[in-house]
Amino acid sequence: MTTVTALWWAVIVSGLYHGLNPGMGWPLAVSAALMERKTSALPGALVALAGGHFLAMCVILLPFSFMVTLVYWEGHIRIGAGLLVIGLGVYLLINRKHPRFLARVPPSRLALWSFLAAMAHGAGLMLVPIFLGICAPEGLDAGHRAAENLMARNVGMAFIVAGVHTAAMTLAGGALAAGMYFWLGLKFLSRAWFNLDVVWALSLILVGAIGIMTASHTMPI
Repeated sequence: MTTVTALWWAVIVSGLYHGLNPGMGWPLAVSAALMERKTSALPGALVALAGGHFLAMCVILLPFSFMVTLVYWEGHIRIGAGLLVIGLGVYLLINRKHPRFLARVPPSRLALWSFLAAMAHGAGLMLVPIFLGICAPEGLDAGHRAAENLMARNVGMAFIVAGVHTAAMTLAGGALAAGMYFWLGLKFLSRAWFNLDVVWALSLILVGAIGIMTASHTMPI
């Protein structure tokens, strides 16, 4: 129970972290509201960003929820996912360039931009080791439980994890966007811009390592 609670906190904290990261789009929400000169444009932009982020999380998590083999190979799959996340983190440390295609998406399509940004930065991939830990089949009698029931449980959990994570991201990013819009403005943002690329890459490596360690402890010797 303690481990599952810690994993849920990881879902929330990673969401808050994604929300604080400018790379997930909250400056675009500020820009949209300032350009339209309407306060209502700010929450509208945040909803669009949240929708794109939520969709990206689901696209990554749902395939894992359909894996019946998760019952038998859960530990091995978690280790593989952890190695994949670490590999992406190392790649982002080496290659600091932002994907050029993101710059080609117009500001009017914030949901699409948010979806592509989350996919390109590995935001959804970061959740995979956490999600697999929450869905770990320990304590389930796999031999007496239908595969359909197991998949239904995991599919529902994928949506819940994506929803909780996106809500935390929107809360953190929305708070920063509101503060920037109502009090500080884009001029302050241009002077005080902070880059979290290195921290982002290192956090991917950390999450992957934690996923591997926790999976190794649950695997039979």
